[in-house]
Amino acid sequence: MTTTSRLSTGIDGLDTILDGGLIGRQNVIVRGPPGAGKTIFGLHFLAAGTDEEDSLYINLGEPTEYVQRTADHFGLNSETLQFLELSPDEKKFTEEGTYTLFSSAEAEQPSLVSEVRETVEELQPDRVLIDPITEFRFLTTDDHQFRSQILGLLDFLRSTGATVLMTSQAAADLSDTDLQFLTDAVINLEQTSEVRTVDITKFRGPAAQRGPHAYEITESGVDVWPRLEVPDAQVDFPEENISSGVPELDQLLDGGLDRGTVTFFSGPTGAGKTTTSLQFVQEAAGRGSQSIIFSFEESRRTLLQRAEALNMPIGEMIEQGVLDIVEVQPREYTVNQLTNKVQDAVEADGVEVVLIDGTQGFKQNLRGHGENPITNLIEIGRYLRQMGVTTIVTNEVHDITGQFRATEEQMSNLADNIVFIRHVESRGKLEKVIGVLKMRTSDFERTLRKLEFTEYGVSVGDPLENLQGVLTGTPEWADSESTGETDG
Repeated sequence: MTTTSRLSTGIDGLDTILDGGLIGRQNVIVRGPPGAGKTIFGLHFLAAGTDEEDSLYINLGEPTEYVQRTADHFGLNSETLQFLELSPDEKKFTEEGTYTLFSSAEAEQPSLVSEVRETVEELQPDRVLIDPITEFRFLTTDDHQFRSQILGLLDFLRSTGATVLMTSQAAADLSDTDLQFLTDAVINLEQTSEVRTVDITKFRGPAAQRGPHAYEITESGVDVWPRLEVPDAQVDFPEENISSGVPELDQLLDGGLDRGTVTFFSGPTGAGKTTTSLQFVQEAAGRGSQSIIFSFEESRRTLLQRAEALNMPIGEMIEQGVLDIVEVQPREYTVNQLTNKVQDAVEADGVEVVLIDGTQGFKQNLRGHGENPITNLIEIGRYLRQMGVTTIVTNEVHDITGQFRATEEQMSNLADNIVFIRHVESRGKLEKVIGVLKMRTSDFERTLRKLEFTEYGVSVGDPLENLQGVLTGTPEWADSESTGETDG
């Protein structure tokens, strides 16, 4: 084993963050508050050893039987592990001679160091977990002695070829700063009421991906979801338009939506943002472009029912495997879990068209947003743009009438294109109009058109040349006698 070899942590997402895993023969500390899952991280590391590797668990906390049950509960086969139990029990408390960390040459009591040394020399383990390393602190008289003894222990383990992972209880009243200085890598765990996060705050080797990254403890152990990284350069992709399949709508957009752009469909509730967006998605999927819908505000069932009522064969496309719907229920996913799903869809499944429906649900349904949820949406949009994916986002503005707004959250800088849908009053009834506010990559029609949804699908009428004042919030017809033209 060389110093540049990589060892899997046993957690795929963590290996990704570490660019392949831990560096062999280094020592690593996993630190975090009680209940953060430090021991489970360590058990993953030991269980990931190959058939040619031996793993040693040095437990100073929980008894071996308890640790074995924990490992087996998560499917981490404890039978492959060797245990050195140094945790205090009733017998140790009643014995006249108590353990110290010192070697036998420095103290008369039995030495933990000598017991560890003997076990390691006998087993020659490739992977060692010390859980928790901070228990050693209580066996020394001062910090200097603690650091020197720990450093000696780590040097000894390194000399045997072992890669060492240690757990540390992070607490305000018990600093482990000295341990962080002594180790080659620090894996920091934190948890709030909404999300658990892991961050690599120190790594002697190739740079680890910047965090924090979300993780959860499930029935199968620890799952880590790396945060989304936006490529520096845009991938190569053909220059083409994504048609809606509705000629009049394509005319508004100078042929359709350019590939590799982000388009906002903006309007008040009930205006038809989702339905109009579905028209583009079903047309793209129908032409063989792999597509996916992330639905934050409607169930999969509701979307399928709506599509069926409008004669959109979305259900058939799902059966054919060219379209998928991911229903994102409230509090179900963290932001990183969602971005991993987006990344897998693009890089593993070859998705070319993504619909994010809609922004209000995106802010409310996900956990771990931080202070500004919109920054996460912007990161997703930037990633999809760089990957050449055509992205559609439905954005609800709260004002049904009154002052016009393109977006509710000042997100227009994310959008390459903004298509707005607006309620207008015509001859005593509400109707819908659709228009384009901006397109970065091409020209567009600067008129409004009537928008309708029928049993035959999306219908867009001829330009409404006499309608004005939509952007000021007070739409009106320039020639009242021509209003009848809007009814046909």
